[in-house]
Amino acid sequence: PEMEGMFYRGSGLNLTSGQYTAPIAGYYTFTATLHIVSREQRRKGQPCRGNHLRVLICVQSCCQRNSNLETVSQLESCGDLFTISVTGVLYMQAGQYASVFVDNAAGSTLTIQSGSDFSAILLGV
Repeated sequence: PEMEGMFYRGSGLNLTSGQYTAPIAGYYTFTATLHIVSREQRRKGQPCRGNHLRVLICVQSCCQRNSNLETVSQLESCGDLFTISVTGVLYMQAGQYASVFVDNAAGSTLTIQSGSDFSAILLGV
């Protein structure tokens, strides 16, 4: 948010922990867009080990089915920059937090690049 063109409103986002805390109970729409580079040393175009990556938005760090948002992406090749997004609506109680998790089944080192984002917007109570 300190960078030009970036912003945030409200006190729910904690930049140190990377968590969004719901100020009131209600339905929130979440979006996370991650720009990722796989750092495994392989020739360009060669498939990555494990071949998939999951990105989740979870409430209270509980990434159980039907209580989180999840997307799975196939890794086509190592060493390339790729983007993966997850979006959806979750109900949160006041004081609960949501955060982004990456499940790296590819087994290679991943780096989240600048320009990635995470947002939460209260839709209604």
